[in-house]
Amino acid sequence: MIRSWSAESAPQALHECARAHAGITPKQIAATVTNLSTISTRNDEQTFSWFVLSLMASVTFVGILSELVPSGILPQMTEGLGIEESEVGFLVGVYALASALAAIPLVSATLAFNRKTLLMVLLIGFAASNIVVGLSSSYEVIIGARIVGGICAGIMWPMIAAYGTRLVPENMHGKAITVIMSGNTLGISIGLPAMTTIGLTFGWRSVFLVLGVIVVAIAVLSYFYLPEVKGEKLNRSNSPLAVLRMPSMLIVLLLTFLSVAAHYGLYTYITLLVELIGFAGGIGLALLIFGIGSVISVIVSARYIDAYLRPMIVAMLGIGGISMAMFLVFKGAIGISHAAFFLWGLAFGPLVTMYQTAVTRQVDEARDIATSVQSSVFNLSIMVATWVGGMFLIYFPASGVKLIVYLSLACFVLAIIIAFQSKRTLRSSPGPSTNL
Repeated sequence: MIRSWSAESAPQALHECARAHAGITPKQIAATVTNLSTISTRNDEQTFSWFVLSLMASVTFVGILSELVPSGILPQMTEGLGIEESEVGFLVGVYALASALAAIPLVSATLAFNRKTLLMVLLIGFAASNIVVGLSSSYEVIIGARIVGGICAGIMWPMIAAYGTRLVPENMHGKAITVIMSGNTLGISIGLPAMTTIGLTFGWRSVFLVLGVIVVAIAVLSYFYLPEVKGEKLNRSNSPLAVLRMPSMLIVLLLTFLSVAAHYGLYTYITLLVELIGFAGGIGLALLIFGIGSVISVIVSARYIDAYLRPMIVAMLGIGGISMAMFLVFKGAIGISHAAFFLWGLAFGPLVTMYQTAVTRQVDEARDIATSVQSSVFNLSIMVATWVGGMFLIYFPASGVKLIVYLSLACFVLAIIIAFQSKRTLRSSPGPSTNL
């Protein structure tokens, strides 16, 4: 029989428990009750707040747009600034390079900072970067502004994922990361086409100015609604070098590099791909179909990623490879090329989520550091892929885009082989959640 007890009856209950269990004092039992109360309170605080996580998703939404908008308005920027297509591609590459170089040292340096305060600083940096690009006519100044934005992104991407996982129970880490990183997918599937339309209608500068205003609005909402979370101390056990000594992390990093190169190497030049294959519907329809596929896969991954991480990674890589093969074999064939863009979007949707979730499986503390290493590799891969793509376009102008597609296909195949063999590294959550 279980009887209820109040705070007033607690002392008597403790003494009764002490007498029932020889050798245990009331003081020891009181300490145990206090600890259990603390754990209960902590679990109550770690609820899954859709509003808070969606607000974090809006940060990743503008983060990815800040990085990729030049790819959607490439011809307009080329004409407006009087530069080459490869130089506009470089604006994406230099942003990614700054992110890659800044992530590990600056995430380590800011690890002890309050997470909310740090995020506010980063949002200010994003806003300033975009507004300067929108107002400047100097290619050199624009490069400088893109570097500032890239540095902010290098800190933001690993920080915000770890920030979110500290707000939910462990068995919902994958789901939380999926929601937060859905901003990445929605930015590409909805935000980029919208920004491209704005650029075509009002000029390429308007894209960056509108984006800067949106970032300011998100910063205001974040100030009022995001919870305060303290930073962590950096030590030898959670340093970047300690992370790099973990064989399982090296596998995740290699998969990240190959997968990102496969996707972004071609996505940066998606406008040129559409022109090459003579896609019916143009860039607008291609981005829309790609986006629909991305949104669908994000919704599905939010439900199953914690329980089926490895099968999902293998499946998404396989679908990505199939889409590349379809571009090469069928080119712009009506219906088939449309399906290819849909499958590519389907494979792209959970890209960030899959590997950040895999990172959280490898470490128990200072996830910001582990994800900063992964983020550096992520952005380094974008930089390498866009640079190689640019070289293909310069030295092989007639077949450069086709060579980029072949490169993407090769990266997908290698990643599939590695992921299929990595059963232990890409293990499922011990307490999966499959409820939305």
